[in-house]
Amino acid sequence: MTANAPTTTATGRLITFVGGDGAGKSTLAARLHQALNDAGHTAILVGKHSTDVPMDPALSSYLDRLNELVYRRDPRVAKECGDHYWLLTLASWYTLQDRLVIRPALATGTHVVLDNAHHKILARYAVNPDVSTRLAEQVFAHLTKPDLVFFLNLGAREALARKGSFTSLETGHSGGGDEDFIRYQDTVLHQMREQAERGGWLSVDVATMDRDQVFKAASTALANRLHVTV
Repeated sequence: MTANAPTTTATGRLITFVGGDGAGKSTLAARLHQALNDAGHTAILVGKHSTDVPMDPALSSYLDRLNELVYRRDPRVAKECGDHYWLLTLASWYTLQDRLVIRPALATGTHVVLDNAHHKILARYAVNPDVSTRLAEQVFAHLTKPDLVFFLNLGAREALARKGSFTSLETGHSGGGDEDFIRYQDTVLHQMREQAERGGWLSVDVATMDRDQVFKAASTALANRLHVTV
């Protein structure tokens, strides 16, 4: 080992990403994960379909079945179940992923790059008049707190130009037009900005940056805030 090689910390760091649909969260998460491993760190990338529980096929199978219920569902079934059901189902998914995948990895000194964190769900429920915002906050309150949250700040109109298409969920089931997407996404984005201010997240204005610039800003923040170099 050379003097400049990175060393494993006593516990890993949890790094998460927040932003509207189309902000580039998954792209940045994957690139940072690769950079961490290339730099000699031990890191895993955890996303919305990550169901592998190391050395435990039974738990992996159970987590995969829950993932199927949450993310690989029939759209008609999803609509009929209602917002309260999906809040609690999503809380179950995040609870198990946190307990079975994220916490054990952190305990061994592995850094966890978490794509698709729960903060966007909180923002969506904050603009849902049919579900208590306090309830939504409570069901996620026990999850492991991130060491660093990147908030990729991108307006809905710019996000739409990048995405080109969207789902009904991304309009809040409010309609199928571009303006429905923009209106709903900007409302949710306002809630994310409030969370960012309260939580001390690192805000990155990605509208004026290319992918290399976003990555450079993120890697600099890792070094300055967490003393993790890539």
